[in-house]
Amino acid sequence: MSTIQYLTQIEFGAGVLRLLPEALQALDVRRPLMIGDRGLLAAGLVDRICATLPAGMKLQRYLDTPANPTEAAVEAAAALYRDGDCDGIVAIGGGSPIDLAKGVALMATHPGPLSRYTGMAAMPLIGAQTAPIVAVPTTAGTGSEVGRGALLCLRDGRKLVVVSPYLLPRRAICDPELTLSLPPALTAGTGMDALTHCVETFLSPRFNPPADAIALDGAARAWRWIERAVAHPGDIQARTEMMIAGIHGGLAFQKGLGAVHALAHPLGALTEPLLHHGTVNAVLLPAVLRFNAAHVGDKFARLAATFGLPAAVDLPAAVSALCDRIGMPPSLRAMGVPADACDAVVAGALADHSLPTNPRPLDASALRTLFHEAMG
Repeated sequence: MSTIQYLTQIEFGAGVLRLLPEALQALDVRRPLMIGDRGLLAAGLVDRICATLPAGMKLQRYLDTPANPTEAAVEAAAALYRDGDCDGIVAIGGGSPIDLAKGVALMATHPGPLSRYTGMAAMPLIGAQTAPIVAVPTTAGTGSEVGRGALLCLRDGRKLVVVSPYLLPRRAICDPELTLSLPPALTAGTGMDALTHCVETFLSPRFNPPADAIALDGAARAWRWIERAVAHPGDIQARTEMMIAGIHGGLAFQKGLGAVHALAHPLGALTEPLLHHGTVNAVLLPAVLRFNAAHVGDKFARLAATFGLPAAVDLPAAVSALCDRIGMPPSLRAMGVPADACDAVVAGALADHSLPTNPRPLDASALRTLFHEAMG
């Protein structure tokens, strides 16, 4: 028996940013907290989004989202939410601001500490009083705008998930025009995040045919359009297709991910260097595909067909070649990851919620092998 559920409302298409006021009105949000980051402010996107809001709307802004959202940032933004008497959240940006918004929606309405709510077993502790979120993604890849979970870095150094249907954004305003200014490296990294979500979901051994279908469609779009989006950032069709791929990854990955994400999450918890999640996924994906190859039945051949490749293609090698073509780094070492991070990363991966849905069982030894292979 499987329970299969897709819940959130998505407004999609060029120009749908104009619907943000209607979304807030439908949720009876009159005093929102906007959560974003300084890069969005510098790019003019904060002002562009604020300009759509009704004149005189009482708006608080928290723009200090870290690259990997932290417990301290959740607490600071939640205090601003309470002090401003806010009644909802507008989360703008990529996965970091949207994940931070989920943490704030939780901690502004529930007693602390944040660690109380981490992990799948804590889901019943999160109630309907969570603050409503309207997500406005400005990248195409994380899927956080349609996901019920958030990855947050606790003070003790662990990067853990909080997850609940009540953390799902009530509305997602997905306007590909907001991604036109995304630079090539971030376009590539977020695009590989979308592709990895779709691939890992499809390879997950759990039974969820709707998720498999969505994942295959998203993977096909990402494979076909990511190079175009990187090379021609103003191509609205490429941007539209990549945003669809990102949404598909977010809708599908409730089926479960795998070893790429189990390793990427503790890597994202490192304070030095600060790593971009999607780019880490790109570096890890070929090694994990090689590790899983004999444990996925005909799924590699089905992915190859989806990508328009011969059934007998070396899929990990094809993914590596794609990463090279879009400028992804060749290894974790090239990203500045030190070899002595291995023990902490392996320990984090062993505790990660994505590990049980990898198609091939993993132990500490296998994770160390994957880490060193990705180190190059």
